[in-house]
Amino acid sequence: MRRSRSQKVLDFLTFPVRAVSIFHENRFGLSSLASERFDYVAAEVTGYCLDVGCGYHNKFVSAWLHGNGKGIDVFRYKGLTSQHIVEDITHFPFTDNSFETVTFIANLNHVPESDRDAELAEAYRCLKPGGRIVVTMGNPIAELAVHRVVAWHDRLFGTNLDMDSERGMGQEEAFYLLDSEIVERLMRAGFSGLKKRYFCTQWALNHLWVGSKISATGSERAMVTQSGVTNADWLYAGGLR
Repeated sequence: MRRSRSQKVLDFLTFPVRAVSIFHENRFGLSSLASERFDYVAAEVTGYCLDVGCGYHNKFVSAWLHGNGKGIDVFRYKGLTSQHIVEDITHFPFTDNSFETVTFIANLNHVPESDRDAELAEAYRCLKPGGRIVVTMGNPIAELAVHRVVAWHDRLFGTNLDMDSERGMGQEEAFYLLDSEIVERLMRAGFSGLKKRYFCTQWALNHLWVGSKISATGSERAMVTQSGVTNADWLYAGGLR
């Protein structure tokens, strides 16, 4: 499922067309925005992966990771079974140090605001020491535009291309999160070494954050969080300068 170099060049050149096209599967020799996002995330995954908010058919784990992981969601989308459903997102049904990567692909903004810290803390708990977290998020303007166009298409034609249209948006959800909130919450959960990486073939209108679980006790993590590391230092590490 990974893209070739020539496919990436073609995707880069055709991004404006793909951006306004309403399709979630690859068509006409072009990558959909959804599969393109999976491709970028798959490149960051190491080992056994937990995909939080896996969506239709648990596609990322089954197709891009060839089954080397576990997908969970709070909503029973098409292709999911009871084994994928987690009723309480603040308590994952896994033991400590179970995964080498945890992914939040375009969905951390859909975690209710009051639960985001608890869910990221669960991701940290479930990661092995040295494991990594991957969080994707789009440019705010692009996210709003895409959501509105796809939601309009779903209402007009009775489709469910936008998972938000099928499930509905809760009061504490958002169409996007600012990088400042993502960084702050990841740091608060204990993740370190945060780096921001843009999706070049989407003209840098989408990106991901990668962080690592340090091998330290809770008190040691608190010392790191309260140390002289400033927001500017973290943003520099993330490539914002």
